Amino acid sequence: MAGLLFLALAYLQPANYRVWLVSLLVYAVLSDFFDGYTARALKVSTEKMRRADSTIDQFFWLCVIGGTVLTSFEFYEDYWLQITLILIAEALCYIISYIRFKKEVATHAIASKFWVVTLFTCFIDVIWNGNSTWVFQLCFWVGMVTRLEIVAILLILKQWTNDVPSVIHAVQLRKGKVIKRNKIFNG
Repeated sequence: MAGLLFLALAYLQPANYRVWLVSLLVYAVLSDFFDGYTARALKVSTEKMRRADSTIDQFFWLCVIGGTVLTSFEFYEDYWLQITLILIAEALCYIISYIRFKKEVATHAIASKFWVVTLFTCFIDVIWNGNSTWVFQLCFWVGMVTRLEIVAILLILKQWTNDVPSVIHAVQLRKGKVIKRNKIFNG
């Protein structure tokens, strides 16, 4: 719902639409964190819910991309190659997960949380300024490194598992060991 609202506001561009877009972005990121944290705290977080969470997150971020294309097309013209590469890297994670496990990716790796922070910051920069320079570069490189980590996790795991904090944890799982997950981020 938040993603569709983001797209509608970007398309219609009502008065103060940039404030509304940033507010919606803040709301979505905070609600994503707190709904996951609450579900884990209440011990109602299931594999199905974690998979749905990943899919909903992807849909939201695609809506943000679509909305910012409408409001800041020059940014996408300037950085089309890097944006294409990061989208391919993201798609690769899903392709590998579907090929290997017949399920969408839901690793929720801890490093990926840092990418969300850089994405969030980058999109705020794009919304406010119509462009982004060093913030986008940071976002791009953090995104590429974290996508590569997810690919590595997916290739290391013997069977599909959600909430794998890192490559180190994937190796432990492959060896049949029990891993410790972070209670705040993916435990």
